[in-house]
Amino acid sequence: MAVATAEATPGAKHNLQLARQAYYDKISGYHLAPLWEVLKDLVTKEPRTTIVPALWKFPEIEKLMLEAGDVITAEEAERRVLVLENPGEPGKARITNTLFAGVQLIMPGEIADVHRHVASAIRFVLKGKGAYTAVEGEKSNMEHGDFIITANWAPHDHGNPGKEPVMWLDVLDMPTINHFQTSFAEHFTEKMQNVNHENGDSFERYATGVLPDGAPVHLNRSPVINYPYAKMRPILERLRKTGDLDKRFGARVRYANPINGGPVLPTMGANLSLLPAGFKGEPYRSTDGTVFAVAEGKGTTIIDGKPFEWGVNDVFVVPPWQRYQHNIGSEDAVLFSISDKPAQEALGIWREGQ
Repeated sequence: MAVATAEATPGAKHNLQLARQAYYDKISGYHLAPLWEVLKDLVTKEPRTTIVPALWKFPEIEKLMLEAGDVITAEEAERRVLVLENPGEPGKARITNTLFAGVQLIMPGEIADVHRHVASAIRFVLKGKGAYTAVEGEKSNMEHGDFIITANWAPHDHGNPGKEPVMWLDVLDMPTINHFQTSFAEHFTEKMQNVNHENGDSFERYATGVLPDGAPVHLNRSPVINYPYAKMRPILERLRKTGDLDKRFGARVRYANPINGGPVLPTMGANLSLLPAGFKGEPYRSTDGTVFAVAEGKGTTIIDGKPFEWGVNDVFVVPPWQRYQHNIGSEDAVLFSISDKPAQEALGIWREGQ
């Protein structure tokens, strides 16, 4: 048996290359491939990503969304959403490698019919009032800054009996679900689900320090449908007043599953941060690509050395393992963020650094 060696004449090296290529062509017919040719791309020293930093300005999105309201109905579109496509992966309908994001619009008098799917979803309300989302029998009013959860396979529909357009940020784990090729979806004959729980019911049942007797002891997603901004915002102020400020994130809370204190969803976790006026954040990076939405104020986030200036309702994304820091000017700012950190932690692969 001949043994390949790098110590050979130019002619011998050429013959070896021809023989090697002939070997590769031969094994490909057996659906085999040489690991040594691709190993450097499979096992990297540090994370690699095709995701790039990006910022979507809300005034531009709002104008385009309202134009969409003129050209397509909610019924025709099923969900009238403009997808926030990462510039590093155009055409793939995702904002990070694991998350889909889009801005949804529902006009006065419209209904987005009830359906359900395996992908979990969240809503972060950007602008407008008078609309609702119904999830698992609870009809929840939508107000600016509210964080609304639609868990795996939960029936949900939206409606707007109000007088103004309402827009919100959708984030779903569809790329993760499709990676595992486990996507299922179902539509219902009725347009709206029957609701038997009033607005705020699940929050009052589960997120006030007590649990209904007989509530499940183990539940890997939060039973709370809506975490109202009006109730979350004062908590940030309490942290600020007591000096509980992280040098990277400011006064930050994690939205939690009240059953076990874990993340709100097994695939996605969310935070809300108050960044005081004059805040200069220390650099930070982690392996979870993170989507940010601006609830209040304005500021600048430096991502991989490039500044991104943002204001209220803007959305921006930080790719995995890219260093970033928040800088705030003369007014306070509040940032909502969501990522796939829970999924990475469950797999034991999440890492953070400076």
